[in-house]
Amino acid sequence: MGKGDKKSKRGKIANNSYGARRPKKIKKRPTIEDKINVRKKK
Repeated sequence: MGKGDKKSKRGKIANNSYGARRPKKIKKRPTIEDKINVRKKK
């Protein structure tokens, strides 16, 4: 377990890769309802 281990989080960071141990952050897209409400406020 360490930087050379491809299955550990530290190994993923060292290898610049993603996987089950190091998931990518998902950007939350605004819903259609949110877009409609924002336009009404302006």
